[in-house]
Amino acid sequence: MKCPRCVQRIHRAAGGCPHCGFTLADADALFGAEDVKLRTLTDAAGLMRREEQRRVESAMHRFNRLFPQLFVAVHTGAFKGVSNLRQFGFWLLNRAVFEDLPVDRLNEAGVLIAIDADAKAAGMSFGYALDAFLEEEDTFLCLSRAHAYWLEGRHADGLVKAIEQLTIILKKRSRQVRRDPERFERKVTRPPQVDALVQKIRGGRKVEKEEAPKDREVSP
Repeated sequence: MKCPRCVQRIHRAAGGCPHCGFTLADADALFGAEDVKLRTLTDAAGLMRREEQRRVESAMHRFNRLFPQLFVAVHTGAFKGVSNLRQFGFWLLNRAVFEDLPVDRLNEAGVLIAIDADAKAAGMSFGYALDAFLEEEDTFLCLSRAHAYWLEGRHADGLVKAIEQLTIILKKRSRQVRRDPERFERKVTRPPQVDALVQKIRGGRKVEKEEAPKDREVSP
């Protein structure tokens, strides 16, 4: 994973960044130390009409039907510039309480798309349960699929494209897991937990807590 502040690569089990010392406490100092109640689609910036929000929600529901143990969340707002957008995604996946999700759907199994309306930037963060299954290049590809739509102010269309691309990637990873499970076991700290996660990718059981999420940004 990469540090949300200095973007240096760090070990996924690290409690803080060895390069700059960044921890969740630093993100709390920026955004608040209390849990935040919100819905998986929170358009705080008002970028989408209700009809557009329904289209995004439909894409999110389609994703959930395919991967019932995972979820996608979307948050739009003003996050004080691109330099803090990575940190915001990291923080929200640790602090959010999503009111429209089952209580056993843990944030570690979430993918967050954040759009900064003021900076005209977007980022995608994912929880540590997906660490063995997604790379930053994957999230960058998802955001790239949405880029042209966001340039035109078509935020809903871009979000739908990003979620569809994420679905394609995870379907591909699921097939790769079945063919070569040892490859994915090597990506995590404790192999037995990956065996369980492979079953969850197929079967929909909850994900155990591990460490911090990562993200990637693109300017719309």
